Amino acid sequence: MTNQRLTFLGIIAAVALIVLSQTFYVVDQTHQALVIRLGEVVRTVNATPDDGPGLKIKVPFLETQLPFDKRNQAIQVNRQEILTANQERLMVDAFVRYRIDDPVRFYTGLGDDRVAKDRLNSVINASLRQVLGSASSEDIISRRRAALTRQVRENLSDRTTRSRLGLQVIDVRIRSADLPEANQEAVFDRMKTARQQEAARIRAEGEQKRLEIIATATQEAETIRGQADAERSRLFAASFGQDPSFAAYYRSLQAYDASLGQDTTLVLSPDSAFFRYFSKGPTGQ
Repeated sequence: MTNQRLTFLGIIAAVALIVLSQTFYVVDQTHQALVIRLGEVVRTVNATPDDGPGLKIKVPFLETQLPFDKRNQAIQVNRQEILTANQERLMVDAFVRYRIDDPVRFYTGLGDDRVAKDRLNSVINASLRQVLGSASSEDIISRRRAALTRQVRENLSDRTTRSRLGLQVIDVRIRSADLPEANQEAVFDRMKTARQQEAARIRAEGEQKRLEIIATATQEAETIRGQADAERSRLFAASFGQDPSFAAYYRSLQAYDASLGQDTTLVLSPDSAFFRYFSKGPTGQ
């Protein structure tokens, strides 16, 4: 009788444990959950601020709970070939960060993470082809890469919203955009030629500007020099008009200065008019 009672109590305890395990469950702070009854979603847990994490209760055996991560998740996009606007082929490698912001739509539309990543991969590929396919290879590789990445993120966010996937796109990054080896040399040569042409144009414009500046400066210098010579002549004429003898004396000194150098030899008569200021002084008399 005692053994039968112990067996019965053991069965009751086991059933109680099973019922309790089917009744109580814990939702972690980093997760949200759906409570599903016979394949239909009856409520969400920790999906909104009104219902937080912790110990929860459900109807045993009729209801099940399905947890989903609330944190940002990453997906590595399969490396793919993109045909650019200038008919160049690029091998693009990108990754996306996203989160589940509507677990009900996520469950009804996708079901689980594996299907979600496959579907998201297809949507990302479509966004990359649409945005990058309208840009040149030079823009994608260097010129407008940041702007194009932003356009891909906006395009992908719009696609996921319209598809009602229950996902929010957090970020998109183009990790690499490389030319196939067969095309690299031709594209790099074209880019090099374009840069050389641009440099030659800038140098030509600079040279033209330099010549214009020199011509303007020379013209202004000649104008100033002419005005200065005219002013000097006017001052000399005014000064010489006031004292003709001093003017003659000054001109003779200038002639001495120009004619008598270290290696200069003159054969002149001592009473020559050229030397009259040496013997007669400034008056010449």
